[in-house]
Amino acid sequence: MLSQLIWVMSNLLEVALLVRGVRGRLIHRYPFFYSYIFFVLLQSPLRLAFYRWHPPLYANIYWLTEFLGAAIGCGIVFEAYRVGLAAYPGTARMARRALSFVFLLAVAIALASAAGEPGWWAAATVTEIERALRIVQALAILALALLFWSYRIPFGRNLGGILAAYGLFVGASVVWLTFVYTGGNGFQHFWFYLKPTSYDLALGTWLRCLWSYNAVPESQACVTLEQDYHQIAAATRRRLRETRGYLGKAVSS
Repeated sequence: MLSQLIWVMSNLLEVALLVRGVRGRLIHRYPFFYSYIFFVLLQSPLRLAFYRWHPPLYANIYWLTEFLGAAIGCGIVFEAYRVGLAAYPGTARMARRALSFVFLLAVAIALASAAGEPGWWAAATVTEIERALRIVQALAILALALLFWSYRIPFGRNLGGILAAYGLFVGASVVWLTFVYTGGNGFQHFWFYLKPTSYDLALGTWLRCLWSYNAVPESQACVTLEQDYHQIAAATRRRLRETRGYLGKAVSS
């Protein structure tokens, strides 16, 4: 009964969030975020249909939608960096490259870890990949929050709400994936409700913070942050040139 109530509440909040996104013209400003909400809204009835009418295919559909959900969720993090660092093009470019590398590295490590498991292409692989992606997402959100805090950059109501609630959900997902799928059976009943409950709390926060559009406030840190980026970039290029020079001398000798 409780699980059905949580599921119904999720669907209602998702529909309300999408409606407000369209009416408030937020859906074009945060396309990855609203694509994620729309995907999750369609995911539950799709799984239910296969569970009732095509049980042999249910496991494949479940793991496929889990993987797609985790992948689309990475888009939310990239979108947060794009919107939050829009006034800092150099820093945003460096952050996108670093995030891309870390996400790809996480997937590669997860695949290598799960490759030896029985039935690795289904449960083991998707679980390892999702957990790795969720951990990277949590670290990326934390890094962006620390960056904004260090330079006293305001998030604004929309972006701040997206990151705070998504960070809550991602953290709960990491805990859920760790304890449920790695043998944490002592509190199985509790972990079963942790992820959907945290998602409902996130949906409620998003609905409140995204009721109408609120631009990211301008900050006086723009010049300072970009100056720091250019100094780091120049130092990196200089060290790369020095490294290439040392390698050239070593090869020629």
